[in-house]
Amino acid sequence: MSNSDVDQPLSDPDVVDRIGADLRAAGFDAGGVPDLLGAAAHRALGRGEPAAALRATRDGSPLATLVRLFLLGASVDERAAARALPTTGLPAALAQRVLERDGDEVRAALDVRPHAADDAEYLLVSDLDSDVRPGPVRPDHVLGLGSASITLARAVVRDRVGTALDLGTGCGIQALHLAGHAGSVTATDVNPRALALAAATARLNGQHWDLRAGSLFEPVDDRRFDLIVSNPPFVVGDGRARFTYRDSGLPGDGVGKAIVTGARAHLTEGGTAQLLANWLVVGETDWRDRVGGWMAASGCDAWVVQREMADPAEYVGLWLADAGEDGRSGGDRAAAGSLAADWLDWFAAHRVRGIGMGLITLRHNGSADPSITLDEITGEEITGPEVAAFLANRAWVEATGDARLLATRFELAPQVLLEQRALPGHDGWTTVFRMVVRPGGPGATLQLDEWSQALLAGCTGAVPLQVLIELLASAHGVPAGALAAAVVPSVRVAVMRGLLLPVAG
Repeated sequence: MSNSDVDQPLSDPDVVDRIGADLRAAGFDAGGVPDLLGAAAHRALGRGEPAAALRATRDGSPLATLVRLFLLGASVDERAAARALPTTGLPAALAQRVLERDGDEVRAALDVRPHAADDAEYLLVSDLDSDVRPGPVRPDHVLGLGSASITLARAVVRDRVGTALDLGTGCGIQALHLAGHAGSVTATDVNPRALALAAATARLNGQHWDLRAGSLFEPVDDRRFDLIVSNPPFVVGDGRARFTYRDSGLPGDGVGKAIVTGARAHLTEGGTAQLLANWLVVGETDWRDRVGGWMAASGCDAWVVQREMADPAEYVGLWLADAGEDGRSGGDRAAAGSLAADWLDWFAAHRVRGIGMGLITLRHNGSADPSITLDEITGEEITGPEVAAFLANRAWVEATGDARLLATRFELAPQVLLEQRALPGHDGWTTVFRMVVRPGGPGATLQLDEWSQALLAGCTGAVPLQVLIELLASAHGVPAGALAAAVVPSVRVAVMRGLLLPVAG
């Protein structure tokens, strides 16, 4: 163990084990905490409203004390803390910087919280956020469970793989999930504190990861993986690295480009990489122009989903508040104003009109002509099963010629709906808009004309597509070949979006 390891919190594995034993004995888990707080107080805490949870934890029980310390950021009496951590012992908890003194009381120096997902329960170790500890966070702050990490975890394809890489692991949340379906997990980070807390997270959950220090792909330069996931420090700006959890040190959106263009060299053939990224939307250009260039340079099949585009002023305000630099809670408002002005000046100098935020999925298929889809899908969650289905559907469509497509029987996916809009007239209602929708499927919509509407209505899996087209053409007195040419493109999109399903056999 190096000196730098010893200098980090929770560097003693024995103390980590003893803390885990105390937390489990007290019922500090995804079931015990909500039961203690009650449904209303637990929901309020999830909204950042701690008052009801503070009332529910006044009994001084070990579980109540642990919730006050680690989830509410409250200070507690030393004797209560000692009762809550009897195996660990108060001196060890202080020495390992799990707790710290606050006058005559103690408070948490780390965030330790239960996390339930994938039919499993975990304990996660990170730093306390600025809403619990007012003022700017540490420069080497280790982010805990947040909306971005949850978004990525839900979007990852959970097929069994031999090797997985968590690039920029932070507290280890992605590695925790990877361990459930990967033979081995490698996790990297440039931040020594992140590696220390990730090691504690792994040990608390009985997992073993290959933890490596370094930036981007440098720590795994000679290795390839079946799956790579990354929630990198994707915040875009002038390249100054104020906080390692959000600032990569690369100007603009360079970190996203670097991961995308470097992924293929570290993927096995058939391997998948998934990451969150932010990108600049410059001048009057479409965001797809910039990000599409990254995808073309990656050499991988790609599906990019822009889920949101932020105004520069909103973006700056969001990230200053996230790091506790926005001047609230008694902070330095003049300094906050100066930081915001510098950041906005940089955006203005580079003609940035927005910052796109989204999910990138890459697959190394060894193709000389990779397939790239750039979507804008807002308000819908992207899940791992949906990602896997989209990639499989797109591959099937691209590998299927027209002759085979016409010979295939199709059926509409379950829950597909037809939406129509009509305008009144002298002869009654005239339909002016037709769309099929698969609720809950990202981008699972297709606008139709009257021909494709009629065709899809006949897709029950009973007869091949060619037969349906011939019947429809005969009924309307049009050439079957011309009708096929008109509707086959819509059929291909419907299959790719999971609206139409090929029937086997």
